[in-house]
Amino acid sequence: MKKLKFIFFGIIFLFLLSACQTIQDKSDEIAQKENKKLSKYIGISYEDLKIAMGIPDTETYSDDPDSTSRLVFYKTKKYGILCERRFELDENDKVIGFVSKGCF
Repeated sequence: MKKLKFIFFGIIFLFLLSACQTIQDKSDEIAQKENKKLSKYIGISYEDLKIAMGIPDTETYSDDPDSTSRLVFYKTKKYGILCERRFELDENDKVIGFVSKGCF
């Protein structure tokens, strides 16, 4: 009887372990799609970014005293989860980087 319980719990454990890996794979795939989508904005002007993404929710300058870059934020909600996309602009108003949090 102990062997049967051991086998039963072992099968359940393996099932749960494989389910966790599936969730990780799906989240990695979504993040990869988001990065691919946002990477097309690298190098474009701020005006073109506004045409593509709309008017930003917030604009600020970098906290780094050695940097003159501007940060532009776009915020949306999907299924009650906040999605924040941050673009970094250089002194010539060209997109040089981005960060995406909570977007899927």
